[in-house]
Amino acid sequence: MNRNERFPQERQLQTNRPNRRSGDWRRFFRLIRETKPSYPALSAALALSIATTLVGLAIPLFTKHLIDGFTLASISATQIVVLAAVFVGQAVTRFGASYMLSRIGQGMVASLRDRLWRKLLKLPVPYYDRHSTGETVSRVTSDTAVVKGLITDQLSGFITGIINVIGSLALLLTLNWQMTLAVLVAIPLATLCMLPVGRLLRRNAYGMQEETAKFTATLTQVLSEVRLVKLSGAEAREYDNGHRGIAGMLRFGLQEGKIQALVAPLGTFVMMALLVLVIGYGGLLVSSGAFTAGELVAFILYLIQVVMPTTQIANFFTQLQRTLGATERIVSLLEADEETFAAGKPLSAATGPIVLDRVTFAYPRESVDEAGGGGEKNGEPAVDVLRDISFTIEPGRTTAIVGPSGGGKTTLFSLLERFYSPTGGGIRLGDEPIESYALGSWRRRIGYVSQESPLIAGTVRDNIVYGMERDVSDDELKSAAAMAYADVFIDELPQGYDTEVGERGVKLSGGQRQRIAIARALLRDPDILMMDEATSSLDSKSELVVQQALRNLMAGRTTLVIAHRLSTVVDASRIVFIERGAVTGIGTHEELFRTHAMYREFAAHQLRMSDEQPLPAGAGR
Repeated sequence: MNRNERFPQERQLQTNRPNRRSGDWRRFFRLIRETKPSYPALSAALALSIATTLVGLAIPLFTKHLIDGFTLASISATQIVVLAAVFVGQAVTRFGASYMLSRIGQGMVASLRDRLWRKLLKLPVPYYDRHSTGETVSRVTSDTAVVKGLITDQLSGFITGIINVIGSLALLLTLNWQMTLAVLVAIPLATLCMLPVGRLLRRNAYGMQEETAKFTATLTQVLSEVRLVKLSGAEAREYDNGHRGIAGMLRFGLQEGKIQALVAPLGTFVMMALLVLVIGYGGLLVSSGAFTAGELVAFILYLIQVVMPTTQIANFFTQLQRTLGATERIVSLLEADEETFAAGKPLSAATGPIVLDRVTFAYPRESVDEAGGGGEKNGEPAVDVLRDISFTIEPGRTTAIVGPSGGGKTTLFSLLERFYSPTGGGIRLGDEPIESYALGSWRRRIGYVSQESPLIAGTVRDNIVYGMERDVSDDELKSAAAMAYADVFIDELPQGYDTEVGERGVKLSGGQRQRIAIARALLRDPDILMMDEATSSLDSKSELVVQQALRNLMAGRTTLVIAHRLSTVVDASRIVFIERGAVTGIGTHEELFRTHAMYREFAAHQLRMSDEQPLPAGAGR
């Protein structure tokens, strides 16, 4: 038995480690090019950097001449003015180059974040099934911050450092080529000593990004469901989860500090060793008359201009090691499959029958790759959620989907909304597969009212008009609210339609959120209406109001409803009974009650009776 067979966890860890091949570098530079930086501005910044370097290279030569011919009488006002002008000019050009490079870098990172945000909105639902919200947020915030740090903080020093090193080395060779060659031998040796440190930094940075993503996922989950945490008394449990994440980040942070602490003494040792070498050997040359004092001072100044930028360049590559890990995550997100909203035929009206023909569907396993291919894990086949589903949804009528929990009813809705594609069979609108229609056009013809009634943070108005691609007049807004029986409670709110509903609509009751969701669906004027347990969590008073609003919404539309009320089932034109992913009965209430034993039991014990009552006057919260 080999080592990989005995230690599968280690083998998996090695598989997940970042790729150190040149492809990582190519992906990074391709990612930067795709942000489309301003090349004229980059050229101007580079020109200013060159000017800054040239000015800096002139200072040691000026110092050399000043020292070699120094007397009190030789100092003139002109020399002082020129020297001051040189220093001021260098400061101005350095400021201009640094600012322009920083501005370019900020623009590149903003462009990258914009690409990521656009991509997130186009990713299909299965992507979010496989990735936690916190992890995805970390890609857009933490990983792009790492890239931003490289571009805005290190890129300027890297470019000016390269120019400075080249210019200083050229002048060092003219001053004394033997001593310069000795220095050139020492610097690569010191660089070789630093390479293992860079690799350690990269592995540590990869681990830190992983821990940060996990901790962000924990924060997002806990804070978004803080009421559940408190009601369940799970504060201690969630504290432990968060504490483990913090401890993990601390561990990687301490490791990074240890590595950085090693880098500083190594850099100082190299600098001091070179200075001792130059001063010692240069002193001998000065004493023998082969070197002037001014030349020695100039040599030392140029040497500093070589070593100091070398430190900046090393910092750049250190940060680049961190950035390569972040780039891997960002590129994998950008390369993920996305929904195409415009591809296909436009759909002006969905008034035909919807035909489900032997539809089969299985959710992919967690180990499936990013593209969603395959459906096996450790040799186990994926379990079908739906199997050979066939029935027709008649236009303008109500079809009720009934059956035990976990039977696949909500999954069926997801297929109709094209969040997923069937793994077998197909769905047609009339004679046309629904995939032949443009995705955006198809979804605009659908209205959806769920049991959760999700709202966005904003005003009542924002939530009712959410997703509308045109301006909505106040009359249209109020008409939709009135048909949803939402106008009464909206008028009683402090700011009416401009009242803030809070995050996820927490300032409103369940019935109020439902009526806003119905008003939103009415405003869309959909051809196809889907309702998933729309009144399951409401009290009896709110339910009566919402049911009347739903009747207004359902009038004249093709309606598919997951039913839990016997009154809804009785009123449906057709009932489809689904259990364990298969259709076991289709017909009216009377037909199924007479011929379908499971439906008869289900209707008697699980479908709750509700007495029809007139709508209370001024029904509110």
